[in-house]
Amino acid sequence: MLKALKKMFGKGSNQPATTEVEISTSIHQGASDPAYYEKTKTQQDDAPKASPRPRRERASKPAAPPAPLWKLEDFAVEPAEGKTRFHDFKLAPGLMHAIHDLGFPYCTPIQAQVLGFTLKGRDAIGRAQTGTGKTAAFLISTITQLLQTPPPADRYMGEPRALIIAPTRELVVQIANDALNLTKYTGLNVMSFVGGMDFDKQLKALESRYCDILVATPGRLLDFNQRGEVHLDMVEVLVLDEADRMLDMGFIPQVRQIIRQTPPKSERQTLLFSATFTEDVMNLAKQWTTDPAIVEIEAINVASDTVEQHVYAVAGSDKYKLLYNLITQNDWTRVMVFANRKDEVRRIEERLTRDGISAVQMSGDVPQHKRIRALEGFREGKIRVMVATDVAGRGIHVDGISHVINFTLPEVPDDYVHRIGRTGRAGASGTSISFAGEDDSFALPAIEALLGRTISCEMPPAELLAAVPPKR
Repeated sequence: MLKALKKMFGKGSNQPATTEVEISTSIHQGASDPAYYEKTKTQQDDAPKASPRPRRERASKPAAPPAPLWKLEDFAVEPAEGKTRFHDFKLAPGLMHAIHDLGFPYCTPIQAQVLGFTLKGRDAIGRAQTGTGKTAAFLISTITQLLQTPPPADRYMGEPRALIIAPTRELVVQIANDALNLTKYTGLNVMSFVGGMDFDKQLKALESRYCDILVATPGRLLDFNQRGEVHLDMVEVLVLDEADRMLDMGFIPQVRQIIRQTPPKSERQTLLFSATFTEDVMNLAKQWTTDPAIVEIEAINVASDTVEQHVYAVAGSDKYKLLYNLITQNDWTRVMVFANRKDEVRRIEERLTRDGISAVQMSGDVPQHKRIRALEGFREGKIRVMVATDVAGRGIHVDGISHVINFTLPEVPDDYVHRIGRTGRAGASGTSISFAGEDDSFALPAIEALLGRTISCEMPPAELLAAVPPKR
């Protein structure tokens, strides 16, 4: 039976890890097409220099690295029926170079549809689950807008040209990381502000250089705005990511305050993304956008076909034994475990660590610097298991997560979809395993109704309920 279980669930993946970005700020300058970038550099050097606000001094401009020997011909992608290439859009050479580095020859469905509207200047509302490429869609559009439009002559340090608002710190870090990867040959500056990090360090970064793209959580952005350190009067592109989650978390009053500081909606481009199009989300979209294009990808094709789903009926007292044995007997190396409460997350992480399995926890109780360090360790493969709550886990996008385990079933069906979406990403296969106990099995029917199908419930084999070996 154990051999069959191993075959059913597969071994863990241990793909190469990516490096986490420095959360405070980064700048990338480079070139991909010498003629194009010489022209861009000339425009920037000839532009009138901004007058800093009181207490701010402009930092000296760092020297650009040597131009890499790269040209668009190096990024050869053959046309394919039913697929859209990035070549099919008019994108800057530096942006195409970055896309080439990331290994993206064709657009995902939401990228193809969104870019078809936003690159023409239209507002857009997009509905798609995580893992569909929506982040790259709005970043590519935003970067193109900033490259095509010269920065204003009268510009101050704390005036971003593009603003991206996301509900969680982890999602902000992820978006900023993606933005850095896509802007590394453009000379655009990316900054990210989140709570739980050193305010003065973030302020110093803000005062050191111009900000082109700012990614932030609502609360920390308001802190900077209300202190007069960040001014939103020159925002050309406004992006609201995971609007449904911002509604659930009570952020909308703060978001309204922020948007009132930006130019009128007729004078900015607004992109709004949500996993669901509830009436509340659509009402917000009407208030904040102008004649938006509406893009929907696979009407709630909730769970990816690449994720194999299982449910084990197990007593609450046996859940930890089942978790331990699944990980150790199958030698899984990159697993996410979800629980509903922060105290559950803490206990699971402590027991796994005590029993010799490297684990970290992600919840609102964990300081931000520890959360970033934990995410880096997990992404790099130094940590086998990450235990998280829904809020902390929503924005975690890590390649190579082989298994997602629902230690407790979520009370909100949509959270189930987001949980299992951590695996089976970018076409890779993955497995989700849910533990249905006497206290949470009631949540299963609503999840199945959302999925539109039943998930077979099975009893775990005896060897997976074996006692955990005593600590030596």
